[in-house]
Amino acid sequence: MDYEGKVAIVTGAASGIGKAIAQALAAKGVKVAAIDRDAEGAKAVGEACGGFGAGVDVTDEHALTRLYVGVEKRLGPVDFYISNAGIGVSDGPGWGAGDAPNASWQACWDVNVMASVYAARHLARSMAERGGVFVVTASAAGLLNMIGDAPYSATKAAAVAFAESLAITHGDDGLQVHCLCPEGVKTPLVKGMEGGAQGLSGYIEADDVARILLEAFEDKRFLVTTHEQTPQSVAMKGTDYNRWVGGMRKLRRMVMDANSGKPF
Repeated sequence: MDYEGKVAIVTGAASGIGKAIAQALAAKGVKVAAIDRDAEGAKAVGEACGGFGAGVDVTDEHALTRLYVGVEKRLGPVDFYISNAGIGVSDGPGWGAGDAPNASWQACWDVNVMASVYAARHLARSMAERGGVFVVTASAAGLLNMIGDAPYSATKAAAVAFAESLAITHGDDGLQVHCLCPEGVKTPLVKGMEGGAQGLSGYIEADDVARILLEAFEDKRFLVTTHEQTPQSVAMKGTDYNRWVGGMRKLRRMVMDANSGKPF
């Protein structure tokens, strides 16, 4: 893949996976616009990656549209769009799957799903003409669910489905789409959750995720997982759903027993 002189937008880029991806692209010669609600963090990453950074609310479609125009003026047409910003909501003690407040559900929907929709709406066709790359960072939780965060699991599943739709609709037009589904990664999002179900597979570094993603660019591999057992678990889930749900219920009991009745 040709990287030199290309332009990328990376959301959620001030830290964690987004920062690692921005740095990996910059190391290949890509100019990066780093976007994050942490404006200072985004600025530092963007400037270090040969571009610029800005504090932008990815749930504000109008703000994103202005961003795209600004990136094109300052750096050039967008060749890589990494829709990486994401949030989760750890369920409170005793909460049921639907008990998280409406505001929490809406926030997860807006960040984890609609931010990618807005980007695709404005960029997918023009990027396809240039053979661009569009990445939706979902999660292994979107494939397998995650104990203790129903809004995160549900919206990440929707993110996977949207990435599939994007690939189906625009793949023949030249847009290369990837759905990134990490399991446990050492990022600020999982701080304090290391004992939860996501940690059972072992935690890897964000730099490892970036390396795996760039390898997937070369392979043109749509589904990008970070742990060997993820595809195996997905296959088992599809083969025997009842067994898989029963196993997750057992795992939930184990996690809660180990954490004094709390999911994490």
